[in-house]
Amino acid sequence: MIPFLDLHAQYRTIRGEIDEAIHRVLESTEFILGSEVQAFEHEFAAYCGTRHGVAVNSGTSALHLALLAAGVGPGDEVITVPFTFVATVAAIGYTGATPRFVDVDPRTLTMDPGRLERAITARTKAVIPVHLYGHPADLDPIVEVAHARGVSVVEDAAQAHGARYRGRRVGSVGEFGCFSFYPGKNLGAYGEGGLVLTDDDEHARTLRMLRDWGAEQKYRHVLRGFNYRMDGIQGAILRVKLRRLDEWTQARRALAACYERRLADSPARLPENAPDCEPVHHVYAIRTGQRDDLRAALTARGIGTGIHYPSPVHLLPAYADLGLARGAFPNAEAAADEVLSLPLYPEMPASACDEVADAVRSALDASPVTSAAGRARAADAWAK
Repeated sequence: MIPFLDLHAQYRTIRGEIDEAIHRVLESTEFILGSEVQAFEHEFAAYCGTRHGVAVNSGTSALHLALLAAGVGPGDEVITVPFTFVATVAAIGYTGATPRFVDVDPRTLTMDPGRLERAITARTKAVIPVHLYGHPADLDPIVEVAHARGVSVVEDAAQAHGARYRGRRVGSVGEFGCFSFYPGKNLGAYGEGGLVLTDDDEHARTLRMLRDWGAEQKYRHVLRGFNYRMDGIQGAILRVKLRRLDEWTQARRALAACYERRLADSPARLPENAPDCEPVHHVYAIRTGQRDDLRAALTARGIGTGIHYPSPVHLLPAYADLGLARGAFPNAEAAADEVLSLPLYPEMPASACDEVADAVRSALDASPVTSAAGRARAADAWAK
């Protein structure tokens, strides 16, 4: 058996440090926010190269509060991509604003900057580029277009802890950078967690009030806020794990390089890295028109897989009211039909990568659709 993800394997390597960190919180009784959360905020902000980190209870909450701090509200529009986890779009709705989409680049599956300017209207208040699968979006042109129109940039970096864009950590380029620490993330808590980065002192002050019932001090509620506070235990755990993040990232990169090498001449389309970007490979998603058959073949051999994501947001029943049909965003729709995430986690042995790659090749080579002629047709379609 090769699992898609093995969180227990990681815990075994850091059990002593984790247990000690949890014990510190139990002894201190600082169960909500407190010194461990504050220390993690400082450490993660320093790691990413920003002045402030504001810890919250989830990545969704991070996006929600960042949008509110950017002044987004009812009647506004926020532009993002349809190929993302639904939380990106849900957070826009929480503010009362309306989501608007631009299609993804067919190679990187991140926001296509060339489509952004045409999508901005007088009602646009913010843009949310998503660093999908741990690969940075092309931020410089996105920021340039947004700022020229007076629009804030809120980075959704929920899958990209430590990734770099032209030498800068993602989350530090826009006005806000939003992270999730869901357990399966590259930097995962043992429960829910999130954080907003910003360099702006006033934005940081607003975020800290909004996460804690809008209070500037106890029982003095300046804003109508929320109960979005991070637990002290999660802060302590994340401090331990942050010290290992670069080590784990290198292990992910080594596995991604293994897949790239072993699958280079296979019928599958492999992830493409844009120049000047250093991805962190939250998942390794290949593409094939035979996705469902391939997944079934891998499952039969005891190999876990994932689909991130089987439907773009505009085609989900929950967002039918947006009135967007299939064909509105063809690149996102094609990706949703084809992507398959292979096992990849820092503790996974190289031999498992070899076994998975062999299984992928075997399954695709057995399909008549991925014959030599089929490969040529697929390559021609993808080139376009």
